[in-house]
Amino acid sequence: MRHLLLTEAARVRIPLLMNFFLLVFFLTDMVKHYICTICNRKANRRDRRPVPANIQKYLKKNLSITCTPDSVVCSGCRIKFYRKLRKPKESGPVPVDERGDAGDALVPPSTNERFTSPPSVMLKISSTSRSHSRCFFCKRPGPKLVCLPAEGRFTVFLDHNILVPADARCCPVHISDGTLTQDSFSNIQTLTSTSLLNRSSICNILQKMRNACLNQNTSLNFDALDERDYPSLTGLTKPQFDDFCSHLLQHIKTTPKRSPRTTVGLFLVKLYSGMSNKLLSTIFGLSKSSVRRAIETVRLISMRTFVPLYLGIETVHRSTLIQNHTRQLAKTLFNANDNQLILVLDGTYIYINKSNNFKFQRRSFSMHKGRPLVKPMVVVTTTGHFVTIVGIYLADGKNNDAAILNHMLRANIQNFREFLQEGDILVVDRGFRDSLTLLTDLGINAEMPALISKGQKQLSTKEANSSRLVTKVRWVVESANARIKRFKMLATVLPCSQVPFIGDFVRIVCAICNKYLPALSSPSQTEADTQVAQQMLLLAERANTLQEYVQERGLERKLKVWKSVEDVPFPRLSEENLHDLTLGVYQLKLASSYIQEHLTGAYDIHVHVDDTSLLTVRLQSRHTSSRRYLIWIRSSDTAVEAWYCQCRAGARVVGMCAHVSAIVWYLAFARHQESTRYGVGTGVVI
Repeated sequence: MRHLLLTEAARVRIPLLMNFFLLVFFLTDMVKHYICTICNRKANRRDRRPVPANIQKYLKKNLSITCTPDSVVCSGCRIKFYRKLRKPKESGPVPVDERGDAGDALVPPSTNERFTSPPSVMLKISSTSRSHSRCFFCKRPGPKLVCLPAEGRFTVFLDHNILVPADARCCPVHISDGTLTQDSFSNIQTLTSTSLLNRSSICNILQKMRNACLNQNTSLNFDALDERDYPSLTGLTKPQFDDFCSHLLQHIKTTPKRSPRTTVGLFLVKLYSGMSNKLLSTIFGLSKSSVRRAIETVRLISMRTFVPLYLGIETVHRSTLIQNHTRQLAKTLFNANDNQLILVLDGTYIYINKSNNFKFQRRSFSMHKGRPLVKPMVVVTTTGHFVTIVGIYLADGKNNDAAILNHMLRANIQNFREFLQEGDILVVDRGFRDSLTLLTDLGINAEMPALISKGQKQLSTKEANSSRLVTKVRWVVESANARIKRFKMLATVLPCSQVPFIGDFVRIVCAICNKYLPALSSPSQTEADTQVAQQMLLLAERANTLQEYVQERGLERKLKVWKSVEDVPFPRLSEENLHDLTLGVYQLKLASSYIQEHLTGAYDIHVHVDDTSLLTVRLQSRHTSSRRYLIWIRSSDTAVEAWYCQCRAGARVVGMCAHVSAIVWYLAFARHQESTRYGVGTGVVI
């Protein structure tokens, strides 16, 4: 009975003791971490196994890893090893898994594949987290999280020096075109300062970098172009180029060879540089047919989406042109009110090759220029804003400037006649003289330089003064045409195959100028413009007293009343004083070129014998070798008082002609400057 009681007690205590020992065993097992010898990850109790002899042998031989009796291997690595072991031999090496991390497959030495080492190399490269349940950027929990493709991970490493593990997941909104968006990096929340890599992953990264260097495209690519290169290639800054692309990119498709930005960049490089399609194909790494298609695509899309926004009568209201694009100088000179629109017109030349079509060859040949060309008619405001471009027109005698303007008004091209109102002012040159009658019938005022009558050699003072008032405003259309020719494609000789598209190219260039380039003249300088205009109007009423003095005494024929001197008495003036005398900068820009020819001493300045304040000089014409102009200038100790030249416009007192300006510039300013290019400090007399 006593034995039976002990047996019953033992039966009760033994299970309790066994449960206690099992609990201690499991707790000890949970505290101790078993790390897989191969992948260096914690192995679960059910998945870990002792390292088999064949794996131990391989690890010791190839990876210099010696296994201990306590070493374990996880079931994942063991299964991968035996699966690879059962595969037949292949003729070439099998690439390592793209992940390049501890989860790479194990490959036996019998196959020519590499066995992945554990991640034991720590590099000072930032890395994201490996989270599966949360986005490694914004930490938003799943579901619907995705993994970044291998090429996208490599792109992130190249661009931002950040390693993204293969099994890391993120929100789909952070991925665009297979890589992470730029906005995502500003919101990244989990980023380590170091990364733990293995040998396989390092080799994989190096191999990809090597392939990237070998396959690097040396052709011009506007997706990775330096900001400093945009102006020299396209004539636009990078922000302006981006804005231009915003009107076009949604209509341009991506091709295997060029992106939409590169397509737009190719078009602008063609316009700005004027290079041939063959040369562009070499620079951009494209075929000639691809270059031709890219240019045609951007041209058509620009004419449909960009040009209608920034060029044309429909894009701007009359009141906007009057208020924001009309100089106060022009309003004052022409006595215009706030309802009168002032426009400046002129035709520009686009040269083309000689055509095999004889009829077109005759119609496109210009007797004035002696070469084939076509002419678009340019209409601008007094600030240089392009209002519209009409044409292109052929260049024969039937299409002179007057005939083109008459056609524009009678046929109401682009609603131009309806756009104009009675009292508006058109500033034109002498080539529009045959349109004056039509303009008068329509009630439109025309401002044109004076014409020289038959047998007349020089404009009168009044005619020369009135012509200067017109040219003071009309220069803006010449500068606007020069802006068009800054795009070298329109300044070169174009093939006849491009004639149907020249008008589109000119309109695109003018729209770009309206949108991105500053105005040639600012309309905000109202006070300064008003003062200059009032000064010019006051001078226009004066007569040239020196001209009358010279003609009354016949000084151009009396040689004995003049004497040559070396030290010419002349007042010293500043650049501001010169600008006040010339009322413009064009004449002063020509002064150095005029003076250069006369610094050899072959020509002298002569002073009047009885009046030392009056001097004369004979200046060579820059156009005709056999023509020289006599110039008379009267000065005091502090100012230049009067001037007269024998050239066509030399009798004017509103400013000076280029010949008088050259003499005054040299005597009053240039010869006193050590940094002046011609005749500085040499004591050489003209």
